[in-house]
Amino acid sequence: MSEPILESFFLIFTGAAVLASVALYTRQPLLVAYIVIGAVLGPYGLGLISNVNLVTDISHIGIIFLLFLLGLDMQPKALLSVMRKATSVAIISAIVFAAVGYGLGYLFGYTPLECMVIGMTMMFSSTIIGIKLLPTTVLHHKHTGELVVGLLLLQDFLAILCLMLLLSGDVGRVDVPQFLLAIIALPLLALFAVAFVRYVLLKLIQAFDRFHEYIFLLAIGWCLGLAELAATVGLSAEIGAFLAGISIATSPISQYIALSLKPLRDFFLILFFFSLGARFDLTLLPEVIIPSIVMALAVLVIKPVTFRVLLRHQSEKNSLAWDIGFRLGQTSEFSLLIAFVATGAAIIGQEASHVIQATAIITFLVSSYIVVFNYPNPIAVSDRLRRD
Repeated sequence: MSEPILESFFLIFTGAAVLASVALYTRQPLLVAYIVIGAVLGPYGLGLISNVNLVTDISHIGIIFLLFLLGLDMQPKALLSVMRKATSVAIISAIVFAAVGYGLGYLFGYTPLECMVIGMTMMFSSTIIGIKLLPTTVLHHKHTGELVVGLLLLQDFLAILCLMLLLSGDVGRVDVPQFLLAIIALPLLALFAVAFVRYVLLKLIQAFDRFHEYIFLLAIGWCLGLAELAATVGLSAEIGAFLAGISIATSPISQYIALSLKPLRDFFLILFFFSLGARFDLTLLPEVIIPSIVMALAVLVIKPVTFRVLLRHQSEKNSLAWDIGFRLGQTSEFSLLIAFVATGAAIIGQEASHVIQATAIITFLVSSYIVVFNYPNPIAVSDRLRRD
């Protein structure tokens, strides 16, 4: 087992390093390099890496760490304040995007169930791209960062509700007890996290804060432990990780933990974007290219405009409204997960699933270009826009 894993990691990271160097010299976003190397090395490209499912499972840890670090940088009072302001924008925009997705699916002749799933996948924006392309100072201390985080978290919660609907039965029927359990579990999990941190975790940190290796280990254990507990009670590992982070955000040690885990997060996120490119079946591209391009263009145009209108209605500045709109102007990694779940449950066919995947990849790439070349971000090719 170790030899295939070692060989796979060698191909992924060496290939990504080479292609990332080319991307930087040609002034391209690094995310493009990671997705392209996945398509080239994956089973539908050169076939050098065939066990994409294993890489995908491992890469999921990167999303969990991303949400954990995000929670570490959010003060609970500030989060509640921005969530109140972002709720109406998140709900109204989700309805608009779902209606657009359903209409486009109907236009291309998909079944009503497939149109519903396509509508679901249009509702959300990418947490990874939204947070990854925000400068650290904006994410932590600026109103723009607060709004982006609030909108993404509300969208993630809606995405989890959609996933629960799809997972509740063979034909998408709702398992009401499981659904209610998840709703009740969220505040209970939050209370447990706060109590455990106050009475156990902080005392351990205070007793052994001189041992940095132990603090590093304790942080990873707390993050993954609460993520697993959240998944067990019907929520998502991402929500558990976020609660784990925000529960210790007020501790003085939180910033040390955040700095320690960032390289680990980046390692797994490279695997995530690689697996995204590797899972796409290039042989189906001729069948899905036209609807995928149309849907991607709709997302890239309608999302920024919708967010701009809604945020301006809440008296936000025009420049800030456009900034947030373009940063959230793509579909989500949850869209890909919804497509995989719906396909596995035989709710949608392979063609509809690949349309959703292709739309996501196109919007990931194009929206990344738009942000990287026009707005401050950590991976900008221009010194004027580069903000870490």
